[in-house]
Order: sequence, then C-alpha cells, then structure tokens
Amino acid sequence: MAPDTDQSAYTNVIDLTSEAQQEKRRDEMDGGLREPDPPLDEMTISDLSGEVEQAVRAAGWSELMPVQRKAIPYTLERRDLIVQSQTGSGKTGAFLLPLFDLLDPNKKEQQVLILTPTRELARQIHEEFEQMKIATPETHQLEAALVYGGVGYEPQIKALKEGAQVVIGTPGRTLDHLKKKNFIAKSVRMLILDEADEMLSMGFYPDMKDIVGFLPGERESYMYSATMPPKVRSVAREFLDDPGFLSLSSDKVSVDEIKYRYYLVNPMDKDRTLERLLELEEPESALIFANTKREVRYLDRFLSNKDYDVDQMSGDLSQRKREQALDRLREGKLRLLVATDVAARGIDVSDLSHVFIYDVPQDHEYIIHRSGRTARAGKKGTTIVLATHEDEYELKRMANTYDIDIEKAELPEDPHRTATELLEERYSEAEGEAEEVGQFVPLVQELSEDRPELLASLVNELYAQSREETNGEAK
Repeated sequence: MAPDTDQSAYTNVIDLTSEAQQEKRRDEMDGGLREPDPPLDEMTISDLSGEVEQAVRAAGWSELMPVQRKAIPYTLERRDLIVQSQTGSGKTGAFLLPLFDLLDPNKKEQQVLILTPTRELARQIHEEFEQMKIATPETHQLEAALVYGGVGYEPQIKALKEGAQVVIGTPGRTLDHLKKKNFIAKSVRMLILDEADEMLSMGFYPDMKDIVGFLPGERESYMYSATMPPKVRSVAREFLDDPGFLSLSSDKVSVDEIKYRYYLVNPMDKDRTLERLLELEEPESALIFANTKREVRYLDRFLSNKDYDVDQMSGDLSQRKREQALDRLREGKLRLLVATDVAARGIDVSDLSHVFIYDVPQDHEYIIHRSGRTARAGKKGTTIVLATHEDEYELKRMANTYDIDIEKAELPEDPHRTATELLEERYSEAEGEAEEVGQFVPLVQELSEDRPELLASLVNELYAQSREETNGEAK
C-alpha cells in the first residue's frame, strides 16, 4: 500500500502546483484582481435605508438594476471595489445611491470626489445626483459642486467654499482647484473614478497621480467602467487598497438589446451612404460618430444641406454650445447629433434609437462606448457601422474581442439613383441625336412644373424595364 500512498501524495503535489500556476495566470490576466472576499449578498430596495430608498424613487426606478444590487453592498461596507459593467446598465446609480447613507449633510466639507474624463459626463452625473436628492428633506440635503473646464471659476469656488459634500469633476479643473487651495481635500473620505479605463489612460494618468497626492491616504476608492483592459487593472492598485473585482460583463461588455450591423462602403461614397441609411432607418434621434473634428464639421454641413435637423459636438466648440446641443438632443428638439468621441462618454439619452459609426474607431473599446449611447437601461437600440474594405478586418477583431454579434448587410438599391443612371446611360447612347433631343427640352421643363407625374411615369417604365432585363439575365 505504501507505493500507492506515495504515488497519491506525489499526484496531489502536482495537482496543487498546477492549481497554483493556474491561479497565478488568472491573477496576471486580471492584473492581480480577484472577486470580493468575502462576498456579500445582493440588495433589493427593501434592504436599503430610508434615505437611499427615497433617492431610488426620486430617480424614477421601481427596482434596483443588477449592477446596483451587486455593488451597493460593498460600498455601504466601505470596501474598495472595481466594477466592470455594461454601458447603460445603471453604474451611475450604483455609486451615487450609497452616498445618501454614507455622507453627513451636517458637515459642510468635501467628503467624496467623483472624477470623470469628460465635461459632459460630469454634468450628467451632477444632474442625476440632483434628481435623486429631491426626495430628501431640505434641511438634510447633500450639496454637490460641479467642477470642469471651459466655464467660469466663481460658481465652482463658491460651491466649494460653502462646503458642498460631493465634488463631481474632470481631472484638469479639479487639480487646478486643489493647487489654488480652493478645494481643501483633507476631509475627503471617498474617491470614485467613473469610466476608469479612460481615467487611468496615459493622457489622464499624470493628473490622477497628482490629485491622489492631495487626498488622505485613509479613504475608500471605487472604479467603474464598461471595459477594463489588463493595463488599467494593473494600475488600479496605485489608487485602490486591495480592491475586490466585481465583473458583471467580463465575457460580454456589449448590451444584448443592441442590434449591430455594418455596410462595406467606398470611402468616397460614405456621406451618400449615410444619407441613404438615414432615409431607410428614419431614426427619431441618433448619434453619428466620426473620428476627427474636421469630419464632424463636414458631416454637419453635408446633412444640413440635405435639410436634416442636425447639430455637431466636438472639442472645437465652446462648452456652452456643446451643452446646448446635448440638451436639445435629450429634450427631443434635435434629431441628429454628429460627434467625436468626446460625446461617447456620458451621453445618456433615454430614447436614442440609433448610433451610426461613420468612422471605425482606432481604439477597440470605443465601439462599446459609442454603441452604448443607445439601448440605455434595458431599451432596444441599433448600431450601424460604415466600414471600408481596409476597416473590415479591424471591425471583426473588435466584434470578436467584445463578443458582438455584428451582421454584414447590403444596402438596398436606391431607385432614384438607379433611374438617374439609366437616364444618363440612355442619353449617352443617343449620341448624334442632340438636336432631336434638344427640341423637347422646353416641353420637359414645362411638364416638370405643371405635370411632373407624366415624366415620373416614363421614368418608372424605364426603371421597371431595366429590372426585368436584369432579372431575366440572372435567371
């Protein structure tokens, strides 16, 4: 029996070593992040305190969303946490709602700092916070300071000096206030990073390091994002203390309610293809994403000239104009908004039916942030991508990375364009008959004004004849 026992022990050692290696590999893939330990049970509205429940009702929710049910318990327990959840899944509520239980409205000092990558997202979080606090008694209300660039300093300084408990801002202006001592951060006990993948990118990283230097070492910290690349996970430990990693979407970060499809287009035909798709889809409201500010300006002019109700949004515009365009879209007063990725983060328009991706994004995760502007909070939406032949491979890689089921579609034939081409072809075949054709030009001009249906019937006959010939050849 001894040999068998020795062999069993040897096998167990191999198994343990294998498990340890597997665990190490998983740690490396997750940037050393593991699920919260010990795990906490999910919460429902009935489990919440009166203040938080009132905030839920004020936000217009009859029940908590999955990310809120799972994440709020850890925040209430003051445990550092990283949350990956699909865009439009309710992440903002997940980190705002617990504040009504954890912050002290009687202390007129900054208690939580919420940082976002864009002004639009900061403004939106502030609006959601203000909506949530409506149900709380005026004598017990929390106040928020909205801090971002492109606007004046005085209202922000006033809110900070008067002791707003919540600071919602972008890194640049927040750091500016910290350096000028308008914002004294020694009382801050919570740091929340929204769209954390962008916040910890190389562009923001230096400012983030400087900001954290002003904050107390003893604090709770939280990160939320739809995508969490390994590099960001590895950097997270510089800002959080042994965080749990709560992933609601690691296998699928796109939303099931979004239908994806793409069209292969010639680069020179992209604008006309977009126009054709807008005619076919007839979206009530839509965002159109382009990669550059120049492209945004061009599309704004192009669609305006086609009598579309359209506006633009890019870094070239003043903050006031950007806010006006976004407000019009939210209020249903604007049908189309053309934007660079400055709008991909933070736009929450509840009834946005379509997203058109005019240029395939260079960064893979932006297909998630762009498409996630539709199908918010469980609603359905459509994302349409215009891809050139050079883009198709990268687009498929993006779809594979994020488990997106994207359909290749063929653009239906445009009868108007086809008929025009047929007329031009017929005219070119009538070479040498210019004089004979010319004698009918005055009649055609007269008919186009008085009896256009007569000309339309002739064009329709020519078009139908062409279709019959094409179908006959196909058979």
